[in-house]
Amino acid sequence: MTVHIHPAVDNGVKQGSGTFAGGTLVCKCTDRPVKIGIKGDVAHNHACGCTKCWKPEGATFSIVAVVPRQNVTVLENGDKLQIVDPSAVIQRYACKVCGTHMYGRIENTGHPFYGLDFIHPELFQEGGWAAPGFAAFVSSVIESGVKPEEMEGIRARLKELGLEPYDCLSPPLMDAIATHTAKAKAKAA
Repeated sequence: MTVHIHPAVDNGVKQGSGTFAGGTLVCKCTDRPVKIGIKGDVAHNHACGCTKCWKPEGATFSIVAVVPRQNVTVLENGDKLQIVDPSAVIQRYACKVCGTHMYGRIENTGHPFYGLDFIHPELFQEGGWAAPGFAAFVSSVIESGVKPEEMEGIRARLKELGLEPYDCLSPPLMDAIATHTAKAKAKAA
């Protein structure tokens, strides 16, 4: 049985060019698509199994990365954007017509990832963006309807693709969160 992770990686993880300077994210609408300009390459690109991230049809995981928020600009049809869940930590801006999540922003200045916007790089019109490097929140796909007995095969497929599976974020990102928290506690003391 073939394990499907996401269309962008199912046939192998395509390495980035190393010189990607940015591009345009485009929603799935054929009429007046939302277009978002991104300056520079993406960072911390990964397969995400959480239940909040947008996944294209047939995908078990999303592909999500971050860029500095100042590198994100709504270029066209921003009137079609709406926040999916105003109570969520990440304010995900999606197209009201096709449902595609275009970018997610954290407004809490005390959050470790404040200043970074979350995007789905497979929406780029251009190729060459940094490849996914790990898989996060892998167990969460069970909450999306994956049977627990399928998890061994999913983890094996992720490893085969070179996407180390974690049930949280990657160790460097977890270290960044802990460092942020320690610094905040030191300032409060």
